[in-house]
Amino acid sequence: MTALNLFALAVRIALFAAVSSIDVYTSKELQTKNGTDTRLKCTFSSSEPLSDDVSVSWIFRPPAGGKDMSLFYYHRQPFYPMDGRFSNRVLWDGNFKSGDASIIIRNIQQNDNGTYLCQVKNPPDVHGEMGEIVVSVVDQVKFSEILLLVLVIGVGSIVIILIVIAVVLFRYYRKNRTHSTAVSVMECREKLNDKSHDLNANA
Repeated sequence: MTALNLFALAVRIALFAAVSSIDVYTSKELQTKNGTDTRLKCTFSSSEPLSDDVSVSWIFRPPAGGKDMSLFYYHRQPFYPMDGRFSNRVLWDGNFKSGDASIIIRNIQQNDNGTYLCQVKNPPDVHGEMGEIVVSVVDQVKFSEILLLVLVIGVGSIVIILIVIAVVLFRYYRKNRTHSTAVSVMECREKLNDKSHDLNANA
């Protein structure tokens, strides 16, 4: 085979790869709460009509760079993991007609942190990069902790209100008491003056 023929073959392969490629779209990062059902969204577009041989592969890659793990596979029907950490925890939530190849991880936990890879093939569209999602699972605040926080804030607010009311009542009582004392002194003086006048008159 001549160099010209090799060049022509390479051009054909490149054109075929460019035309027959499939694009996969995912969110690059996802933060979710532990204990929740988390949807891993993966969509795709193909230059070819959807065929019966369209397939989806989901792969889990641990954060420490461990061995990749087959998470889910779809070819004419869904195939779920029979054992392992994701057994009975993966649900198919996609729709090929709308270009959706998403799945749901049930009861996601912190040890599920890692990279999730989505690969879609629609022959002859079999070329293209896999979509990936780096998942970070964070702690979820428990209801008991929320309730405790609400109680602490509520009790603290009530105590502050009671203190304010007590201070206001104390000042009010003190003011009235001072006023009453002043009035009593004046009344006593008036009575003493009246008695003095009476004594002087009798004298």
